[in-house]
Amino acid sequence: MIRRMIIAAAFVAALAGAAGCKGGKQKQAVVRLDGSSTVFLISQAVAEDFEKQNSQWKVTIGVSGTGGGFKKFCAGETDVQNASRPIKKSEAEACAAAGIEYIELPVAFDGLAVVVNPRNTWAEHITTAELKKIWEPAAQGKVMRWSHVRPDWPDKEIHLYGPGVDSGTYDYFTEAIVHKAAASRGDFTSSEDDNVLVQGIASDEGAIGFFGLAYFEENRDKLKLLPVDDGSGKGPVAPSVETVMKSEYQPLSRPLFIYVNKASLDRPEVKAFMNFYIAHAMALSAEVGYIPLPDAAYRLTAERLNRKTTGSLFLGGKSLVGVRIQDLLANK
Repeated sequence: MIRRMIIAAAFVAALAGAAGCKGGKQKQAVVRLDGSSTVFLISQAVAEDFEKQNSQWKVTIGVSGTGGGFKKFCAGETDVQNASRPIKKSEAEACAAAGIEYIELPVAFDGLAVVVNPRNTWAEHITTAELKKIWEPAAQGKVMRWSHVRPDWPDKEIHLYGPGVDSGTYDYFTEAIVHKAAASRGDFTSSEDDNVLVQGIASDEGAIGFFGLAYFEENRDKLKLLPVDDGSGKGPVAPSVETVMKSEYQPLSRPLFIYVNKASLDRPEVKAFMNFYIAHAMALSAEVGYIPLPDAAYRLTAERLNRKTTGSLFLGGKSLVGVRIQDLLANK
């Protein structure tokens, strides 16, 4: 709990730009990260422990969202990119144009939590078809009340909350639910700060929203979790360490990534940080509320880093939905 409180404070500082460290002469060698607010929690925990053991080096972490972070990463402004989805073709092309070679490293699993206000007494679970009905572009101006989703739900306004369009969480959710990444209605309350979404849903009886499971676990006393029925016949399933690791919580389970600039690994502080990250990702991802990868996946990830294997496992059109990351790594 203390660790999470410290990381929450660091998250606020990152959003405020305190982690940018622009201007001025650096006395310490710095490892620069930016990107996903979801992966921030893991990277911040790693950075804290790394700096305790390596006081000669400093790690700074910004929170621009996965899309915003890739813009900086592919411009050579950062060493490491936090990403809650794989790099897009357009981003890979931007990196290539700038001469940036990158190494893609999965670090943990996450389940996206679908949540409502605790005063919502009618919804006990929801189907993927109903989520699509709520979030697809055609729903705007049409699906405006809970009764429009399921006839026996009350005739109350429905209010949507979700990550911003630069967020990898938004991209993944829309791909998994609407079946097209970045395709959704536009009339929802968005924020790159998941804590803002938590506060909005917690104060709005008609709310429904989604974000990473760790943020629900941090705020389970303020929110109500909806198990999701994917239509496969097994019924509604709630996200948990067990259901995510067993691939039972579908289609809203996903791997989380970091990307490192290959050239940055020539600097001792970046090389040391990356080795430390992969060596401690299992323990620290669990500590901050995410689901560690299997042992075999971390071994393969360490090999990928040590061999400096560049490129993405996903640029060939592979979907992230339902993926077993250790299978992909083993085939490369």
